[in-house]
Amino acid sequence: MKYTEIKTAEDIKYLSKLAYHIWHEYWPCILSDEQINYMLNKFQSENAIKQQLEFENYIYYIIQDDKKNDIGYFGISIKDNYLFLSKLYITQEFRHKGYGKQIFEKIIELTKKYSKPSIRLTVNKYNSNTIKAYIKWGFKTIDSVVSDIGSGFVMDDYIMEYQL
Repeated sequence: MKYTEIKTAEDIKYLSKLAYHIWHEYWPCILSDEQINYMLNKFQSENAIKQQLEFENYIYYIIQDDKKNDIGYFGISIKDNYLFLSKLYITQEFRHKGYGKQIFEKIIELTKKYSKPSIRLTVNKYNSNTIKAYIKWGFKTIDSVVSDIGSGFVMDDYIMEYQL
């Protein structure tokens, strides 16, 4: 596996396009197209990613398999007391092949690099397959939250944590 950190304007543009592709594969069974597009614009547009990188301690990585296929991406944010796993998405053709666990090992490595004792994330309450994967990896649900993200949309999430 290869992890390429997003740094340039070209990288940001590519990541935004990759996010658009993956989100439209993944979310239709849970969210409306209208909400998917709204969230992509708000959180994964070129401007949003640039803002996250510059002002919110975000780091994004494109993930490639050993054959140099771009299989997905993840984004983390360094918080005071934990590493926040903001995004972890794998394209449809590469899901359920064991890549998630390998990527999670990289995220653990980064958590140690930044000297954080835990990893936290939010996950949609109706995203049952992903919740099962996180539980399998050792995450525990520590809270739930409903966040108003504007335009009449909310994110209805569990907060999960993995202790190193």
